[in-house]
Amino acid sequence: MTKWVYTFGDGQAEGRASDFAKLGGKGANLAEMCHLGLPVPPGLTIVSQACGLYHKNGSSMPEALKADVMQGLAHVEAINGRRFGDTARPLLVSVRSGAQASMPGMMDTVLNLGLNDDTVQALGHDAGDARFAWDSYRRFIQMYADVVMGLDNENFEEILEDEKARLGHEYDTDLSAVEWQHVVGLFKSMIREELGEDFPQDPHVQLWGAIHAVFASWMNPRAITYRELQNIPEAWGTAVNIQAMVFGNLGNSSATGVAFTRNPSTGEKELYGEFLVNAQGEDVVAGIRTPQSITEAGRISSGQERPSMEKLMPEAFAQFRRICTELEGHYRDMQDLEFTIERGKLWMLQTRSGKRTTKAAMKIAVDLVDEGVISEEEAVSRIDPVTLDQLLHPTIDPRVRRHVIGSGLPASPGAATGEIVFTAEEAVEAEAEGRKVILVRIETSPEDIHGMHAAEGILTTRGGMTSHAAVVARGMGIPCVVGAGTMRIDMRNEKLIGIGVTLKKGDIITIDGSSGQALRGEVPMIQPELSGDFGRIMAWADRSRRMTVRTNADTPADARAARSFGAEGIGLCRTEHMFFEGDRIHVMREMILAEGEEGRRAALAKLLPMQRQDFTSLFSIMHGLPVTIRLLDPPLHEFLPKTDEEIAEVAAAMAMEPGKLRQRVDALHEFNPMLGHRGCRLAISYPEIVEMQARAIFEAAVAAARETGAAVVPEIMVPLVGLRSELDYVKARIDEVAGAVMAEAQMRIDYLVGTMIELPRAALRAHIIAEAAEFFSFGTNDLTQTTFGMSRDDAAAFIPTYQRKGIIEHDPFISLDFDGVGELIRIAAERGRRTRNDMKLGICGEHGGDPASIHFCEDIGLDYVSCSPFRVPIARLAAAQAAIKAKS
Repeated sequence: MTKWVYTFGDGQAEGRASDFAKLGGKGANLAEMCHLGLPVPPGLTIVSQACGLYHKNGSSMPEALKADVMQGLAHVEAINGRRFGDTARPLLVSVRSGAQASMPGMMDTVLNLGLNDDTVQALGHDAGDARFAWDSYRRFIQMYADVVMGLDNENFEEILEDEKARLGHEYDTDLSAVEWQHVVGLFKSMIREELGEDFPQDPHVQLWGAIHAVFASWMNPRAITYRELQNIPEAWGTAVNIQAMVFGNLGNSSATGVAFTRNPSTGEKELYGEFLVNAQGEDVVAGIRTPQSITEAGRISSGQERPSMEKLMPEAFAQFRRICTELEGHYRDMQDLEFTIERGKLWMLQTRSGKRTTKAAMKIAVDLVDEGVISEEEAVSRIDPVTLDQLLHPTIDPRVRRHVIGSGLPASPGAATGEIVFTAEEAVEAEAEGRKVILVRIETSPEDIHGMHAAEGILTTRGGMTSHAAVVARGMGIPCVVGAGTMRIDMRNEKLIGIGVTLKKGDIITIDGSSGQALRGEVPMIQPELSGDFGRIMAWADRSRRMTVRTNADTPADARAARSFGAEGIGLCRTEHMFFEGDRIHVMREMILAEGEEGRRAALAKLLPMQRQDFTSLFSIMHGLPVTIRLLDPPLHEFLPKTDEEIAEVAAAMAMEPGKLRQRVDALHEFNPMLGHRGCRLAISYPEIVEMQARAIFEAAVAAARETGAAVVPEIMVPLVGLRSELDYVKARIDEVAGAVMAEAQMRIDYLVGTMIELPRAALRAHIIAEAAEFFSFGTNDLTQTTFGMSRDDAAAFIPTYQRKGIIEHDPFISLDFDGVGELIRIAAERGRRTRNDMKLGICGEHGGDPASIHFCEDIGLDYVSCSPFRVPIARLAAAQAAIKAKS
């Protein structure tokens, strides 16, 4: 029999932190805090399995769930001494989501549930504060109507702003009980007018409406987008937490806040957070009011005048600080906490491992090692490899004079430049057009998630360090400045008014997420140094990993960048990329358009010194490290002009008749070039191409060895082999040239000849191909294409649809398909090593920089992965984590 509901409260709980898959992160940690004896309002958690059934069964819930919820609610009533819907001492509850992974602001929440025209009177009488009761009621109506009934929140904000203007009030807290009662009446009238129904008065109707809404929000567009960006499985679902309300809006002795046990931007060991007096939690995270600092040190550093919680509520602050220390010690990690102070009494509403910038994650991990809390391997395992991209973001050159047009809070580090846009939709459109933009908003909401991801940076004029914009930007690694109160946004006229300047949509600005400044125009930037905490983490990672990490590099600049990031060789040099540069394309076209072999060899003789210099540079930069060079792979038509205008231009340059050139282009045209005359098929048709490339490689090896004093062992990779006989033919040409060059140079050159496994037939016949091949490199880009029978370039049109409809979980061109493509790799690796037990195995497709794919490579025992230069640190860390996991 399924247990649908787990209760917690009064120092006891049915769940534990380890039950996060069942109870979600929020529910599991609420239970854990109860076991620790911390002050947690009582409540119940509906298991996440119910969410999956809800969506599977057409938005309906099992009957057994309803009975379990009512039984759990009775448990809360007994602890709290109040009854749900009672007109004397009413129990009010919050209804919140809670998935396994934190999804800040992506799903729905309802607070103050249980209020109606009768219970609001009882709440005011019981609390001795009618203003508080009516403020809570209007909050509930506003939130419930938005979340459950589908009436946009802006409708209510417009009424409220009009009323404040009419009454001459600046803040919500200025309204009296009578004035709030009038606002409630206006809210209810508007609901009736817009929706044709009254606001529900039955608390049980309200409760089930909210539970439905939370389950439904798992599939709302912003939650789906966030899951896709964070690789969170749809199958997880969300739990629902129903908890007794505690009130931070019960006057000036009450407050609500959000805090981190360490600074989430820098990682410094300091209590870091914000609170609002006489407010509820949504006020802090929504950025509606600018919050105050929790600590006195934080108040001073941010230049705030209003008092800190440390000064204003010293007893509650001292208790909160002790709890922070206890929770960080218990979880052995930096914690993100939510709390409420109700008339001086502290209540803990949430704890979880806090989201942090990668720089902060590095520092926290290193500090915890130094403090003896975690091991070096644990520190390595705690860093998300994908987030290392954040460390590669540029920063503003400190020597540059800054034209500051506004300042706010430094919410997410790094600097970004772009055109001003004012809506998420404009940001998405600009990204599609290749334009870089800064998304400028009064405040962001979860609906802006797609635009936030598309933007280079985010600037808001309201909100604090724990607002939606700040939390999401830090998680995405996007530079962000929030609470820039010195600036004003005129949405109607699409203008940003800063200090001494008015800018319009399309104007260029720069934001500095480390200082909180907004600057006019484009500003010179510098790349960060990857040292300090980063260096220590990567050193620990390198000691832990088994696989080596190479890079895909075709130019000296790529090779140098990769070496600076710790690459241990080149796993893929695509030689065709060298033929597109400068004047080389003309010589390449001359070779392709030649009438016969003699003409081709004449053109190739011109390319030989260029190729030799290319390889000499790469060998010298790698200085003895392995370099895998792939012979010419793409079909020849890719080097030829396509449009009539291009054909006319090339024909004139080559002194040819345009018509003749068009005939040659048409003759080389292929209906399916991905599966056509390319790879080893070119080498067999035109062996002179192989001979030129092989000579360039071996002559470069001689030159680099003499220049650097380090022996060069080229690894020559023959692409698109499906038959051993293909490899035999091409290898014979390579061996012949190698012998000639060694005789001419009077130097022995050790080299390997292998192949790229990118065809299913090659994977299945790997034991035969291995009789000739000395290494395999898995070209997973093409292997995925040929296994699925889909073009990577065209699949983008339907892969997102497949993901939305649950046909596939991940794009197989981004994260390796373990069951299909992965099975072919596994077969090829096993069969290849059965023939040649010292066979070197690697992967050089885009998957070589994907952490999940790297874990697969470790599982099957590959020797190395190869990826683009800027993903080398990601691969080093992921390879270490895979090795650590394999040992555990």
